Amino acid sequence: MKKQLLAAFIGLNITAVAQAATPSAEEMWEIIQQQQEQISTLKEQLSNNDSRISETEIIAEATISAVEQISLAPAASSKTTLGGYGEVHYNNLEKDDGIGDKNEVDFHRFVLFTSHQFTDSIRFFSELEVEHSIAGDGQVGEVELEQAFIEWDISANQSAKAGLFLMPIGIINETHEPNTFYGTERNNVEKYIIPATWWEAGAALNGELAQGLSYDIAAHSGLFMDDGEYKPREGRQKVGKAKADDMAFTGRLKYTAIPGLELATSVQRQNDVRQGEGEGISGTLIETHLAWQKNDFQLRALYAAWDFDTAINDIKQGADEQTGFYIEPSYKLTDKIGVFARFSEYDNTAGS
Repeated sequence: MKKQLLAAFIGLNITAVAQAATPSAEEMWEIIQQQQEQISTLKEQLSNNDSRISETEIIAEATISAVEQISLAPAASSKTTLGGYGEVHYNNLEKDDGIGDKNEVDFHRFVLFTSHQFTDSIRFFSELEVEHSIAGDGQVGEVELEQAFIEWDISANQSAKAGLFLMPIGIINETHEPNTFYGTERNNVEKYIIPATWWEAGAALNGELAQGLSYDIAAHSGLFMDDGEYKPREGRQKVGKAKADDMAFTGRLKYTAIPGLELATSVQRQNDVRQGEGEGISGTLIETHLAWQKNDFQLRALYAAWDFDTAINDIKQGADEQTGFYIEPSYKLTDKIGVFARFSEYDNTAGS
């Protein structure tokens, strides 16, 4: 660029000189001197321009680099995740005796998830849910906080959490989004015996004992069954000013070493489901399940049983044993469409 400017300048001056009368030797010398001064001035200007251009280039490169670093660096917002789902149910059910017929439309759930990754090992997760569209005095719906906990990775294979979390029991209690199970409504065994969705407040540990063998242990708030039918579902306090005279403990072992297969057993123990109100009644829940998938075929089977003190029979006859099971084969016709069959039984008064 500098050479082109110099050449153009010299060429213009030579043309102007050629068009004038032929100068004398002294006039020629003066012209040469003037041209030298002009050339020196031009060189200085070009040098200054180069400096400015160089400085501008440096600033531009620094700006580009900063922008690239900002775009490549994880922004604070990228550590926060929002999600959710909603489900509208339509049921048109008829029974032989006409009792319990159902014909209704219900916006059953609207759920919002929020999570935030504080560090590589510490994270927060929450789940807020609106049930049946509208909540308030005299309304059919509820607003519920189902999860809100901090989780910390103790090591590569172990983590701890504290707060409000789902019980590690059954198949659908921890994973109950509408596209993870068949049917409009959740199965009755996990609804009325386990009872899903079931969350408590406390602290928990989970990790791997060996490849494909994991454990969960938790100490948490428990059920409060002091009136009504003494069914576990009615005893959920949902951690809303929950009575905590007696805590509960839950443990689970889960085997997933074989691809497509999940075997799990959970146990929960609470010394007094009446929370100090009257005679104490202890309760133990045992649940075991199988979930096996081979290509497009899947089989689920689950058994759950509560064993309460026989003293509960003085209040509700037969409530000391509450059991249920189901078997559910299914087949995926396409990625979006599947067929299933389910055989299930449950009894909240299976005892003596």
